[in-house]
Amino acid sequence: MKNKVSSWKVGDVKITRIIEGERAGPMFVVPDAIPENIIKMPWLQPYFSDSKGNTIVSVHALVIETKEKCIIVDTCLGNDKERHIPSWNNLQTKFLEDLESAGYKTDDIDTVLCTHLHTDHVGWNTILVDDKWEPTFKKADYLFGREEWNYTEKQLGNPLYAEFINDSIIPIIDSGLVKFVELDEKICEEITLEPTLGHTPGHVSIKILSNGEKAAITGDFLHHPCQMEKLDWISSADWDPELAKETRRRKLLNYADEKTLVFGTHFASPSAGYVVKKDDHFIFEVKHPL
Repeated sequence: MKNKVSSWKVGDVKITRIIEGERAGPMFVVPDAIPENIIKMPWLQPYFSDSKGNTIVSVHALVIETKEKCIIVDTCLGNDKERHIPSWNNLQTKFLEDLESAGYKTDDIDTVLCTHLHTDHVGWNTILVDDKWEPTFKKADYLFGREEWNYTEKQLGNPLYAEFINDSIIPIIDSGLVKFVELDEKICEEITLEPTLGHTPGHVSIKILSNGEKAAITGDFLHHPCQMEKLDWISSADWDPELAKETRRRKLLNYADEKTLVFGTHFASPSAGYVVKKDDHFIFEVKHPL
């Protein structure tokens, strides 16, 4: 694995990535991303695929530090969580230690922001203390999308949703730390949400603007840079695949036109870069950390 902790500057804003896990292998969430297809995209190497055509993916959180806020975005999978996906089940990682090594104790985080409410974006919302799920970031506001929760709450009867709703979302709501936000919520002077619907009904991405520099955190409207070349490759986890395709095309064009530094929520190291238009599709040019 590459360095678990890396940072970038966007104007006066510092963005720090904390990796929970990174691996090469099959990417079940994008069914078309098989080695015989990926090997035809040599520009993905060496960061996002290996020489055999295996995709490389990451699960990580991003800390946004501004003059006003210290925000952690998408809290990965978490420890001690019972999950139906074997490689995600009952993890025992050093994520919180790595977060602290980056300079952030849990009490330093004043805002937890989830781009959407899926299992790999909410896990460290809670930690297990004496067999009870408690908020990890006890001094933070947890920002959940209002529309996202309205949809997610209705999925409690689905065991694939119930496993993470019950241990990573409901304890936060019960704690009184949740603030439900709108799709275009302004978080602080430099941070604003924007709707990027399709993966889920209330999915948002994050816009960062500081001293004339622009950055964005994608969430899951795309999972891997291969979807920049193959815009029609869907995610099997998309709520509305056609809407997700439309969002992907629109946002990639926007990012390319505005020279936005893009942080892919599941992009492997170095995870950040610029979207470049090429013929009828896009490619990704990485930007290494500080």
